[in-house]
Amino acid sequence: MELKDIFDNNKKWIATKLEENPDYFEELNKGQTPEILYIGCSDSRVTAEDIMGLKPGELFVHRNIANIVNAIDMNAQSVINYAVSKLKVKHIIVCGHYACGGVKAAMVAKDLGILNPWLRNIRDVYRHYNDELNSIEDEQKRYDRLVELNVKEQAINVVKMAAVQKAMRGRGMQVHGWVFDMKNGNLIDLKIDFNAILEEIMEIYRLEE
Repeated sequence: MELKDIFDNNKKWIATKLEENPDYFEELNKGQTPEILYIGCSDSRVTAEDIMGLKPGELFVHRNIANIVNAIDMNAQSVINYAVSKLKVKHIIVCGHYACGGVKAAMVAKDLGILNPWLRNIRDVYRHYNDELNSIEDEQKRYDRLVELNVKEQAINVVKMAAVQKAMRGRGMQVHGWVFDMKNGNLIDLKIDFNAILEEIMEIYRLEE
């Protein structure tokens, strides 16, 4: 694809939107009121709005390699704080996907240079669930399970944040862990009870105002 094609596609997109609604861009320019923060992987095959069937303005999005939520990643921390404190989102979704290259790389005992500190987050998840994962003989199933467990642990990292705890207690905001299956297009809710998890970790991670 030539870069010129992108600008041509942009013109066609504008024309299509204006044909559907002459006030489309005027309305888009007024501001955003999304109810959902989506934290997903940067993988080019997993586009948040498409897989969820949502329109521009309905989803606040943060993406990085393997949907990591790191306590010292100011990018992720800023996005979450803004979504929770300013946009007042009702839901935070951490969504991983099967066939995730970041998770696959973390399973390999290999020096990956600058990726090492980033992938260490996933390797720590593997270490935490070492017994469960090593009991899975099928490599693909072990890989898929690590994807799920990584979603769970990154979502728990979201719950550890003060702004998130305040919103969960004060206005019932919910945190969710999902996985996207590229083999069939399905979104899978891992049905993790994050309210219960918050209670379990309260002694250490509860952050009062």
